[in-house]
Amino acid sequence: MPGTAPVEAFRAGFGAFIGLGITGLCLLSTGVDLEYGLYLVAPLGASAVLLFAVPNSPLAQPWSAVVGNTAAALVSVAVSLVIHEPTLRIALAVALAIVVTFMLRAVHPPAGAVAMTAAMSPDAVEHLGFWFALAPIATGTASLVLIAVAYARLTGRRYPFRQFEQQNRYGTGDRVPAERLGLSETELSDILQRYRQSFNLGVEDLARLIGAAELQAAAHQTGAPTAGAIMSTNLITVRADTALGEVADLFRRHRFTSLPVVDEKQRFLGVIFQIHLISRARDDALRLDRGLMPALRRLIDPERDKPVLAIDVMSVTVPRAIATTPLGALLPLMGDTDVDAVPVLEYGKLIGIVTRTDLIAAMAREIARAAD
Repeated sequence: MPGTAPVEAFRAGFGAFIGLGITGLCLLSTGVDLEYGLYLVAPLGASAVLLFAVPNSPLAQPWSAVVGNTAAALVSVAVSLVIHEPTLRIALAVALAIVVTFMLRAVHPPAGAVAMTAAMSPDAVEHLGFWFALAPIATGTASLVLIAVAYARLTGRRYPFRQFEQQNRYGTGDRVPAERLGLSETELSDILQRYRQSFNLGVEDLARLIGAAELQAAAHQTGAPTAGAIMSTNLITVRADTALGEVADLFRRHRFTSLPVVDEKQRFLGVIFQIHLISRARDDALRLDRGLMPALRRLIDPERDKPVLAIDVMSVTVPRAIATTPLGALLPLMGDTDVDAVPVLEYGKLIGIVTRTDLIAAMAREIARAAD
């Protein structure tokens, strides 16, 4: 396996801790409860690995997890009630669980452990019967899935994985620019089937990877410039305590659409985009039941009791680049986000900024050079 960032490892581990902890405290007991079947079982630990460590895997999706585990439990209980020889019972339960989950398009590796757990626990199966599939299996798995959905959103991940036909962030059906490959969903699915990767990757994520690879390859082939070669360096910046009225004046005077926010040592703090001012004014207009323009004028009024400062509206989660970042990497940074400028940093200090205008001009030069 390729290496991964320590923060991602801790994110996955902490997610499993939260998921199993909440499920154990609120729904399932740590001890075996043969009266209600509300107890933790080992396969839930395996499910937690998939749900929190590889949430983009088709094997980790809600249907695969809940239906896969539940179907495996039903199959294993049925086998256990009929066959009493231990080795044959365990082997047949796992084998049939694999067949059934394939047929249901719900392959989930921990389902094999679910089937084996039931087949190895004849006393529990005899006492609980098919209720074992509902509790603890379906109940525990569904709890983990719901927690995984919430945890992914809180930590900036996406679970369940992206669907090929879902709308983009603008609410339209167009593909985002980096994924306009000229390939249909069926063609992408065929590629996954041909290389036997349909269990490892979703169609939407395949489109994203192909798009990123094409951009990276184009940068290599054309010798495209880097961020350091095309960035603007004569920057107009503001401090975190700059009043919003002064920020508005700078926007008006220089016709910028974004202004970087730095401290006294030129360390990058965030960016203010014009849209932030409009969005803040719109929210105030809705809250105060006033028009947009009066709200905007009030927002930047230097005489108001508590002036709004740059730090109150700036964005700190914008994508960033370094001087050696190639053009092919800058394109998706702007294409996949709601920003029209990417700050260029060197050891945390702002040394330049690449705007959409810079990027379009650089691309135009590359196209002209290629035509020559």
